[in-house]
Amino acid sequence: MSEQAHEEAHTGPIKNPKQLLLAVLFSFVVPIFVIIGLVYSVTSENKPQAGSVNPEKSVSERIQKIGSVEIRDANRALKTGEEVFKAQCTTCHSAGLAGSPKFGDAAAWAPRIKTGYEALFTSAKGGKGAMSAQGGGDFEDLEIGRAVVYMANAAGAKFAEPQAPAKADAVAAAPAAK
Repeated sequence: MSEQAHEEAHTGPIKNPKQLLLAVLFSFVVPIFVIIGLVYSVTSENKPQAGSVNPEKSVSERIQKIGSVEIRDANRALKTGEEVFKAQCTTCHSAGLAGSPKFGDAAAWAPRIKTGYEALFTSAKGGKGAMSAQGGGDFEDLEIGRAVVYMANAAGAKFAEPQAPAKADAVAAAPAAK
Protein backbone atom coordinates (compact mmCIF):
# COMPACT_ATOMS: atom_id res chain seq x y z
CA MET A 1 0.00 0.00 0.00
CA SER A 2 2.80 2.39 0.69
CA GLU A 3 4.34 1.80 -2.81
CA GLN A 4 1.04 2.60 -4.49
CA ALA A 5 0.61 5.82 -2.51
CA HIS A 6 4.23 6.63 -3.17
CA GLU A 7 3.77 6.33 -6.98
CA GLU A 8 0.65 8.50 -7.01
CA ALA A 9 2.43 11.27 -5.15
CA HIS A 10 5.24 11.46 -7.74
CA THR A 11 3.24 11.30 -10.94
CA GLY A 12 3.02 14.47 -13.06
CA PRO A 13 1.00 15.71 -16.00
CA ILE A 14 3.32 13.96 -18.51
CA LYS A 15 2.45 10.30 -18.57
CA ASN A 16 4.00 9.07 -21.85
CA PRO A 17 6.75 10.03 -24.35
CA LYS A 18 4.26 11.69 -26.77
CA GLN A 19 3.16 14.12 -24.05
CA LEU A 20 6.82 14.80 -23.22
CA LEU A 21 7.57 15.62 -26.86
CA LEU A 22 4.58 18.00 -27.09
CA ALA A 23 5.56 19.71 -23.83
CA VAL A 24 9.12 20.28 -25.08
CA LEU A 25 7.82 21.55 -28.44
CA PHE A 26 5.40 24.05 -26.95
CA SER A 27 7.76 25.15 -24.18
CA PHE A 28 10.95 25.73 -26.17
CA VAL A 29 10.63 25.41 -29.93
CA VAL A 30 7.48 27.49 -30.52
CA PRO A 31 8.73 30.50 -28.48
CA ILE A 32 12.01 30.44 -30.42
CA PHE A 33 10.13 30.67 -33.72
CA VAL A 34 7.93 33.47 -32.33
CA ILE A 35 11.04 35.42 -31.26
CA ILE A 36 12.66 34.91 -34.69
CA GLY A 37 9.47 36.15 -36.36
CA LEU A 38 9.34 39.26 -34.17
CA VAL A 39 13.00 40.07 -34.81
CA TYR A 40 12.45 39.69 -38.55
CA SER A 41 9.39 41.95 -38.42
CA VAL A 42 11.20 44.68 -36.49
CA THR A 43 14.36 44.65 -38.59
CA SER A 44 12.68 44.39 -41.96
CA GLU A 45 12.34 47.36 -44.32
CA ASN A 46 10.72 50.54 -42.99
CA LYS A 47 6.99 50.61 -43.50
CA PRO A 48 5.70 54.05 -44.55
CA GLN A 49 2.67 55.50 -42.87
CA ALA A 50 -0.60 54.53 -44.50
CA GLY A 51 -1.63 57.00 -47.17
CA SER A 52 1.82 58.49 -47.45
CA VAL A 53 2.64 59.71 -50.93
CA ASN A 54 6.30 60.35 -50.18
CA PRO A 55 7.69 57.72 -47.76
CA GLU A 56 11.03 59.51 -47.27
CA LYS A 57 9.31 62.72 -46.24
CA SER A 58 6.88 60.82 -44.03
CA VAL A 59 9.72 59.08 -42.19
CA SER A 60 11.70 62.31 -41.76
CA GLU A 61 8.64 64.08 -40.34
CA ARG A 62 8.01 61.29 -37.84
CA ILE A 63 11.59 61.26 -36.54
CA GLN A 64 12.30 64.98 -36.57
CA LYS A 65 13.25 66.76 -33.39
CA ILE A 66 10.48 68.44 -31.45
CA GLY A 67 12.00 71.91 -31.47
CA SER A 68 13.20 73.76 -34.51
CA VAL A 69 15.03 76.98 -35.21
CA GLU A 70 13.71 79.38 -37.77
CA ILE A 71 16.07 82.04 -38.99
CA ARG A 72 14.44 85.24 -40.18
CA ASP A 73 15.83 88.40 -41.57
CA ALA A 74 15.53 90.85 -38.69
CA ASN A 75 16.19 93.75 -41.05
CA ARG A 76 13.41 92.94 -43.52
CA ALA A 77 11.05 95.75 -44.31
CA LEU A 78 7.77 95.47 -42.40
CA LYS A 79 4.68 95.11 -44.56
CA THR A 80 2.04 97.78 -44.83
CA GLY A 81 -1.54 97.17 -43.75
CA GLU A 82 -2.64 96.79 -47.36
CA GLU A 83 0.08 94.20 -48.05
CA VAL A 84 -0.88 92.14 -45.00
CA PHE A 85 -4.56 92.41 -45.95
CA LYS A 86 -3.87 91.20 -49.48
CA ALA A 87 -1.58 88.41 -48.25
CA GLN A 88 -3.71 87.04 -45.41
CA CYS A 89 -7.00 88.78 -44.69
CA THR A 90 -8.57 89.15 -48.12
CA THR A 91 -9.72 85.54 -48.37
CA CYS A 92 -12.38 85.93 -45.70
CA HIS A 93 -12.89 89.69 -45.43
CA SER A 94 -13.44 90.30 -49.16
CA ALA A 95 -16.25 87.74 -49.33
CA GLY A 96 -17.50 87.94 -45.74
CA LEU A 97 -16.81 84.25 -45.08
CA ALA A 98 -17.56 82.66 -41.69
CA GLY A 99 -19.29 85.78 -40.40
CA SER A 100 -16.34 88.09 -40.96
CA PRO A 101 -17.19 91.72 -41.80
CA LYS A 102 -16.62 92.53 -45.46
CA PHE A 103 -13.86 94.95 -46.32
CA GLY A 104 -15.28 98.47 -46.56
CA ASP A 105 -18.75 97.55 -45.18
CA ALA A 106 -19.32 100.42 -42.74
CA ALA A 107 -22.48 98.88 -41.24
CA ALA A 108 -20.73 95.59 -40.41
CA TRP A 109 -17.62 97.29 -39.07
CA ALA A 110 -19.38 100.03 -37.02
CA PRO A 111 -19.95 97.97 -33.83
CA ARG A 112 -16.41 96.61 -34.04
CA ILE A 113 -14.90 100.07 -34.55
CA LYS A 114 -16.78 101.29 -31.46
CA THR A 115 -14.85 98.77 -29.35
CA GLY A 116 -11.65 100.59 -30.30
CA TYR A 117 -8.33 99.77 -31.89
CA GLU A 118 -7.00 97.71 -28.96
CA ALA A 119 -9.99 95.33 -29.00
CA LEU A 120 -9.73 94.88 -32.77
CA PHE A 121 -5.98 94.34 -32.55
CA THR A 122 -6.38 91.76 -29.76
CA SER A 123 -8.97 89.86 -31.82
CA ALA A 124 -6.79 89.92 -34.93
CA LYS A 125 -3.67 88.88 -33.06
CA GLY A 126 -5.23 86.11 -30.94
CA GLY A 127 -8.12 85.04 -33.14
CA LYS A 128 -11.85 85.29 -32.68
CA GLY A 129 -14.67 82.96 -33.70
CA ALA A 130 -13.70 81.04 -36.83
CA MET A 131 -10.62 83.22 -37.38
CA SER A 132 -7.39 81.74 -36.10
CA ALA A 133 -4.62 83.85 -34.60
CA GLN A 134 -3.39 86.35 -37.20
CA GLY A 135 -5.83 84.77 -39.63
CA GLY A 136 -3.36 81.90 -39.89
CA GLY A 137 -0.46 84.15 -40.88
CA ASP A 138 2.92 84.77 -39.34
CA PHE A 139 3.44 88.49 -39.01
CA GLU A 140 4.95 90.94 -36.55
CA ASP A 141 2.55 92.68 -34.16
CA LEU A 142 3.15 95.97 -35.93
CA GLU A 143 2.13 94.44 -39.27
CA ILE A 144 -1.07 93.02 -37.76
CA GLY A 145 -1.84 96.43 -36.24
CA ARG A 146 -1.36 98.09 -39.62
CA ALA A 147 -3.74 95.59 -41.26
CA VAL A 148 -6.37 96.24 -38.56
CA VAL A 149 -6.10 100.00 -39.12
CA TYR A 150 -6.25 99.53 -42.90
CA MET A 151 -9.45 97.48 -42.74
CA ALA A 152 -11.13 99.61 -40.05
CA ASN A 153 -10.28 102.91 -41.78
CA ALA A 154 -11.70 101.56 -45.06
CA ALA A 155 -15.01 101.14 -43.20
CA GLY A 156 -14.99 104.66 -41.75
CA ALA A 157 -12.74 104.54 -38.68
CA LYS A 158 -10.13 107.23 -38.09
CA PHE A 159 -7.42 105.13 -36.40
CA ALA A 160 -3.82 106.31 -36.68
CA GLU A 161 -1.50 103.75 -38.26
CA PRO A 162 0.91 102.28 -35.70
CA GLN A 163 4.52 103.25 -36.26
CA ALA A 164 7.65 101.18 -35.77
CA PRO A 165 9.45 101.95 -32.50
CA ALA A 166 12.68 103.91 -32.76
CA LYS A 167 15.72 101.76 -33.42
CA ALA A 168 17.73 100.77 -30.36
CA ASP A 169 20.91 102.02 -32.04
CA ALA A 170 19.47 105.50 -32.49
CA VAL A 171 18.32 105.61 -28.84
CA ALA A 172 21.71 104.42 -27.58
CA ALA A 173 23.59 106.91 -29.78
CA ALA A 174 21.49 109.90 -28.65
CA PRO A 175 22.83 110.07 -25.06
CA ALA A 176 26.40 109.58 -26.29
CA ALA A 177 26.08 112.59 -28.62
CA LYS A 178 25.33 114.97 -25.72
